[in-house]
Amino acid sequence: MVVILKMKVKKISAGLLMYKIKSGEIWVFIGHHGGPFYKNKDIGCWDFPKGELNDGEDLLEATRREFKEETGIDSPEDKGEYISLGSVLRRDGKEVNIWAFEGDWTGLLMGKSYVTLEWPPKTGKKIKFPELDKADFFPIEKAREKVWPYLNEFLDRLEDF
Repeated sequence: MVVILKMKVKKISAGLLMYKIKSGEIWVFIGHHGGPFYKNKDIGCWDFPKGELNDGEDLLEATRREFKEETGIDSPEDKGEYISLGSVLRRDGKEVNIWAFEGDWTGLLMGKSYVTLEWPPKTGKKIKFPELDKADFFPIEKAREKVWPYLNEFLDRLEDF
């Protein structure tokens, strides 16, 4: 008798949290999710640029790749410029790892990462939209209101650093 077990593979995601100090206050760079689900929504629809790892990919290299794909922004090549904010296990079982770095941005979002989705559902019509449709720096307290609630743990860790 052969028994086949389906093992659920834990998904791992990694991302970057760019920050700057402005008038003695921490400001963080976050992006708003694109697409029809998040159109005209603000609270809880912002995120840190991040994504899932490719097989065998280094966590920090995955974060740099995802950040560039979603924003068009180059992150530092020197690993010494990053602060590890550790990981958080989401309710759905996905492990999210975040690194922070100090940086700035020109204001131009040049992401090359798109999602294709059937929309409206069950119509057979496909739409393509950017993963992030806008981004900006916000004071850390304002960012807490805008991001997915589980990301606040990383904001706490950044403040404690």
